[in-house]
Amino acid sequence: MPKTSARLLSLLSLLQARRDWPGALLAERLDVSPRTVRRDVDRLRELGYPVVAMKGPDGGYRLDAGTELPPLLFDDEQAVALAVALQIATTTGAGIEEAAARALNTVRQVLPARLRHRVDTLRVTAVDRPAIRPEPQVDSDVLMAIGAAVHGREVLRFDYSPVSGPVRATAGTWEGCEGTPAAPPGSAALPGSPTGAPRPSPQQAGTPMPPQVPPSPIPHTGTLPQTPRHTDPAPPPPRRVEPHHLVTWGRRWYLVAWDLDRDDWRTFRADRITPRTPTGPRFPPRELPGGSVEAFITARFRGIDATQGPDGVGGWPCRGEVILALPAAEVLRHTREGIVEELGPDRCRVVLGSWSWPGLAAAIGRFDADIEVIGPPELASAFAHLATRYAAAAQARATPNP
Repeated sequence: MPKTSARLLSLLSLLQARRDWPGALLAERLDVSPRTVRRDVDRLRELGYPVVAMKGPDGGYRLDAGTELPPLLFDDEQAVALAVALQIATTTGAGIEEAAARALNTVRQVLPARLRHRVDTLRVTAVDRPAIRPEPQVDSDVLMAIGAAVHGREVLRFDYSPVSGPVRATAGTWEGCEGTPAAPPGSAALPGSPTGAPRPSPQQAGTPMPPQVPPSPIPHTGTLPQTPRHTDPAPPPPRRVEPHHLVTWGRRWYLVAWDLDRDDWRTFRADRITPRTPTGPRFPPRELPGGSVEAFITARFRGIDATQGPDGVGGWPCRGEVILALPAAEVLRHTREGIVEELGPDRCRVVLGSWSWPGLAAAIGRFDADIEVIGPPELASAFAHLATRYAAAAQARATPNP
């Protein structure tokens, strides 16, 4: 009986690992005969697990979705992974903290005593980085609506709210990467990036500026002109996109989609999306630039073309090499990306990238050590440019006001 019970647990674990299993392959994995597999499948059905038999030359089995939830099966690694995932759900930005806590409590109740003890001993305190203002939370219903459209490959219509608070620039193909967090010129880097860099102005980004309308002259009729009635601008039409991926980056959720009205790829912040129903017709999937969603998103946040190839996607638009008068171990503690090579006890070679050459020079200068520029010449010019700017700022500070 213990051997049979262990075999049933192994069979159930295999059925949960993949959708379809040929009967011969199951017998091989369990080291039993196909007849024993059939008997074990019947035992699982008696316990309430909906195992469906598949017809065909080889035959097979599938663990189907049932109307009632049978006892859950977790091995030690799965139990630990589930406990960690539910306890750090507070840092996802999806607004599911309370639901995650209830889910962890529900799962804990159905775990065996041995696994329940392991879960209880694993207490994780999820602490997020402090921010000037709290990150926007996404309604879980919005995530479900977007996810359903992505899964069903159905055209999604939604209202896209403007950015609340101070207006910030966008990254990627500038106007094309809508809602992507970016910093103003000279500020800190994007989440996950080691360096900051200036962003293009609206004119450089291709975003049209509103025309300047001269004030109307007051007519010489002895009376003041009537003040025109204030009318609210008409709301923008809903966006129509082919949703392809729902991704997270830096505690924010984004939708990667093909914009049908702009005929180009776009990224949208999920916290600014209000889906409309019903969804539109189904669409065939398109090939994402860069070959993968990871390459596409990384390229958009770094402001480069995702079709440039591995060098363009994996790196930054500006890459430079210097020698710092610091131990390599000290530089590594403050470098999340890049190459650090030890050249001696107090010297190391550093290769970093950034949005721009001044941004790269500023990032290297933060190490507060002597710098030897290896290349390229643009990096040396950026150091000279910043030196002039910093010297002017120091002189203005030293000069007393009249």
